[in-house]
Parts: sequence; structure tokens; C-alpha cells
Amino acid sequence: MQPDYWWYRARSEMLQTVLGPHVGDAQRLLDVGSADGPSVGWVTAPHKVSLDLDPRGLRPPDGVCGSLLALPFADASFEAITAFDVIEHCEPEADALRELHRVLEPGGRLLVSVPAYQWAWSDHDVANGHHRRYTRRRAETAVEAVGFEVRRATYGFAGVFPMFVAERLVRAARHKVARRTHRPVDVVDVPEVGDGLEKVLLGLCRWDERVLARRDLPFGSSVFLAAVKS
Repeated sequence: MQPDYWWYRARSEMLQTVLGPHVGDAQRLLDVGSADGPSVGWVTAPHKVSLDLDPRGLRPPDGVCGSLLALPFADASFEAITAFDVIEHCEPEADALRELHRVLEPGGRLLVSVPAYQWAWSDHDVANGHHRRYTRRRAETAVEAVGFEVRRATYGFAGVFPMFVAERLVRAARHKVARRTHRPVDVVDVPEVGDGLEKVLLGLCRWDERVLARRDLPFGSSVFLAAVKS
């Protein structure tokens, strides 16, 4: 992962804009799957635990190597949980969401991001070990099915969406055959962008941030969601 890559930097700012207000004053927080940290630096709590399958990004004493499908924590252990671009890696999805629900205390907050639109599936998803992509409604339905109440759900990365669509169409054209044989890889390459294009992309994402501070976006390449354990 490249934490200074434009996409991670922009995602961090959007996540803070959309989901930051829902963290509240949580004292006990679990961060799932973001041990490398580029999107969760803004999330703070007196007792913050990071959990990841990959131990390389974990730091003692609050780094725990484990699976979202079998969280090594007691019921109602946390007041808030972040899971940014994690749930799409989990199968069965419902088992992962039930585990998140189990370790949250009543009234606890779940903050999630997932990739958007199954039609955008590509070799990039395969390499990342994804099982699915989401619409906003699909994400809402999944968390509601295990007992969460959605407080906010919106798309993100609308400003760069035309370029995202074009990039996925190019990938689909180039990898029609290879896509069927690819497997998840340890380190996934990201498209290189020059300094000029990076400035354009970040500028478009700042437009997203300004809009998201006031209202939801109707489309985009990611879904951001905040929910509460009823």
C-alpha cells in the first residue's frame, strides 16, 4: 500500500467529513483491517485496538492479528468500530457483520466504507481479494439485516467518477481472458499518475468533501455508511 497515494489521501478526508461526526466521544474503539493506517489517523480514542489478518502493519500492545469472521473479543467490548474497505473481503458477509454487531455495545456506532457497483468489477477486485461490490442500498440492506440502524449512507468519489468509469472500461477490454485466471496477490499495484493529474484528482475530491459536508452524493466509486446498534 502507498499511504501517500492520492486515492488514500482523498478517502481519508472524505471519511472524516462523512463519518467523523458519528464517532462521538467513544472511549473504546476497534479499527478493523486498516493496520497500515492511511485512512484512520483521524480516528482517535483513549483505548483504540487495531485488528488485521496481516500482522505486518500491527503495533503492540494494541495491534491484534485476527479475522473479522471470528473476532477475539467479548460481546459489547467497543463503543465504535471502523471497517474501511474491509467487508467486501469477507465471505460469508453476514457472518462478518454479525461479529461486528456482537462486539459493539448497544448504541455503539459502526463506520464502514465499501467499493461501489458490481458492474465495475475488474481484475483489480480479484487481485485485492474482493467478493463483491455494493450499491448504497445493498450496503444498507446488509447492515440492517443483522440489526443495525443506518444513520447515514452516501457515495463518495463522485468528482472523479467519469475517470473511474473510463478506467474500468479499459481494464475490462484488456483483461477479458486474464480476469478469469487471476488470483489475489500480496501487494496490488496502483495506477501511476503524474503530479499534474494528481492535483486535478485531489481538487475534484475536495469538491466531494465540500458537498458531503452538507448532503449526500447520488453516485461515486465508494459507499460510506454510518450505523448504530439498536
